[in-house]
Amino acid sequence: EVQFVESGGGLVQPGGSLRLSCSASGFILDDYAIGWYRPSPGKEREGVSCISSSSSGGNTYYVDSVKGRFTISRDNAKNTVYLQMNSLKPEDTAVYYCAADPTGWGRAPTDFDSWGQGIQVTVSS
Repeated sequence: EVQFVESGGGLVQPGGSLRLSCSASGFILDDYAIGWYRPSPGKEREGVSCISSSSSGGNTYYVDSVKGRFTISRDNAKNTVYLQMNSLKPEDTAVYYCAADPTGWGRAPTDFDSWGQGIQVTVSS
């Protein structure tokens, strides 16, 4: 059974930073594309960032609203994917979910079939 452990959320002031971690038991994260999602008006969830598997090139994707502020990365030795979030804004406030895509490419939201429980990020003064 695929299980995620998400950590690193919390309360931070505007302009601050947080690093979210997504680790897993039961499977090797680098065999999958890993994405971070959050709820968005008009959508069930918005893809914030994604990293493809190493065998698929390790390519990264960011939604326009976080480009230049968020960085996704892998530490394969720790079987963990990170989302470094800098220059946080109140509109980044959300529950963030990590998800796995077994195709390894991360090209379509419908390919993500395993989801974490979510972790709260609150940006407020």
